[in-house]
Amino acid sequence: MLIPESTMSEQLAEKMALGLGDVLMARRNLAHLLRKTPLEYSFLLSQKAAGDVYLKLENWQKTGSFKVRGAINKMASLSPAEKDRGVVAVSSGNFAVGVAYAARALGEVPVTIFMPTNTPSSKIDKLAEFDVEIILEGATFDETHDISKKFQRERGLTFVHTYDDPLVVAGQGTVGLEIMEQLPEVEAILVPIGGGGLVAGTAVAAKAINPQVRVIGVQTEASPSAYLSLKEGHCYERYDAAPTIAEGLAGGFGLVPFTIARNLIDEVVLVGEEEIYKAVFFLLQAAQLVVEGSGAVGVAALLSGKVNLRGKKVAVILSGGNIDIEVLSQIMDRVNGQGEP
Repeated sequence: MLIPESTMSEQLAEKMALGLGDVLMARRNLAHLLRKTPLEYSFLLSQKAAGDVYLKLENWQKTGSFKVRGAINKMASLSPAEKDRGVVAVSSGNFAVGVAYAARALGEVPVTIFMPTNTPSSKIDKLAEFDVEIILEGATFDETHDISKKFQRERGLTFVHTYDDPLVVAGQGTVGLEIMEQLPEVEAILVPIGGGGLVAGTAVAAKAINPQVRVIGVQTEASPSAYLSLKEGHCYERYDAAPTIAEGLAGGFGLVPFTIARNLIDEVVLVGEEEIYKAVFFLLQAAQLVVEGSGAVGVAALLSGKVNLRGKKVAVILSGGNIDIEVLSQIMDRVNGQGEP
């Protein structure tokens, strides 16, 4: 018997439903293993944006990225047998480190990490302290994902998805929960978007506490999968991204985040490569903050005028700080040595 498409959509939405209670449970799972990152006022950015701008420093999180939050929440849910057999994950870097950290913190769970061949060396190097198997295969995230799923099925392991899992989304939502506690009067939150776990979790937490808060996603022009998904009403789960300094945001928008948050995200804006370069440089020069391209897109949106939040209290999530030193050097030369790009 064929199930009507509308019924299938309703069943899918029910299965992926996520609420504030799930985010609160996630916080209980990870609170003793991670830090509550600061929300720091930025005087210079506030001047430039003509508002009150606060930076959520997930680049200061353990492992250098928010990704570890979702990894811990997912792996905390596994049965003893699943933990014994081990897990498989695919990542361009930050989620890989998050899974490795979670595996060690939760009892030395065996981990195999698949990474695209273009993964920055800084992110691969961060895995050196963990007892994990690293396999570099696939030119894109989607290609690497397919290879890793085949490996996982053949060995009967548990797949830990970087964003397409409600438990991972709930873990990432603890970032939004913290912002709402640290700045209850916040009026807008700027969130980097790749696969969508962070923006979906943040939107669930923030809107549950204050439905008037605007949740604004920021994506690179090189990979506008979320922008197109929300604009056109269907999910671009795969997207062939152009080369970008924000490699962590490249690829498709997850069906789980799309289903959970399509009606909670107020807007998605796109920023270009030059704007991301300037944002990374600004954060380093003006705030002494090392932030990777993916983590700086919210600041890029403010500096470039892609969003007008004049007079508003704004939180900008700096989602990660794991930038390759050579890339950072190139940005400094390009922006500082040669003037405005």
